[in-house]
Amino acid sequence: MPRRIGILTLVALAALLPASRADAGEPRPIVLAHRGGAFEFEENTLEAFQSSHERGIRGFETDIRMTRDGVLVILHDDDLTRTHVAEGAVETMTAEELRPTSSKGGQKFLFLDEFLDFFADRPGCYIELEMKTSNKQRYPDDRIEEFCRKLHAAAESRRPSESTYVFSSFDERPLKAIRAIDAKAPISLIAGKPCSAEFIAKAGEVGADRIACQLKGTSRAAVEEAHKAGLLVNVWPGHAVEDYYLALGLGADVHCTDIPTKVQAAAEKLPSP
Repeated sequence: MPRRIGILTLVALAALLPASRADAGEPRPIVLAHRGGAFEFEENTLEAFQSSHERGIRGFETDIRMTRDGVLVILHDDDLTRTHVAEGAVETMTAEELRPTSSKGGQKFLFLDEFLDFFADRPGCYIELEMKTSNKQRYPDDRIEEFCRKLHAAAESRRPSESTYVFSSFDERPLKAIRAIDAKAPISLIAGKPCSAEFIAKAGEVGADRIACQLKGTSRAAVEEAHKAGLLVNVWPGHAVEDYYLALGLGADVHCTDIPTKVQAAAEKLPSP
């Protein structure tokens, strides 16, 4: 009973909050489908992104890596074992070696070009392209430049003018490389910790215009400080609808969730602000 009362209180308070800063036409945090909606669909497959889009989701997050021969692909983990009927790191494989690979659920391995082609004629989307380059053995500094140059060129060549494509990472190196390529590119620094003054300052140092921080432990005051610094705020992870209510209460601009369609349904039931 106390948990239910707490949830209802959050919902009531959320309805009284001002509009999100992420988009003047979006009254609440953008619902960002983490890996296409990892708890609802098979993560980082074209089926996941297509299914979420068909259900009205317009925010998406995915993970970018590069094969041994310089082809950009979609994969979260350091190796294929958990999600695919295969083993090994994509960084040690060629694109041709990966093409026959399928996911545990039978979906074909997804290449960045295929992902971008899907969204090329679907305007109005907010997409975060997370650059998985933190492993410096697989991504030494000289590989970062190639990775970022290819990613930026591919994303910008297919991005509809009405969509926003954000380049994000835990690794500061690709963020700085993207900023050197494009002074106006949306860039997000990610941290596995709550929003803080230190993290806000670090985002400024790398030239980010937005941040992604852990939902748990983040305060409304910290989000407000980030906004004062000119940063948009994405809070994650989202594993339950209650996480969305909390993101709403914090005044976040984006909420990255594994259950986007459930969150979207709950958001649609809230009173208009």
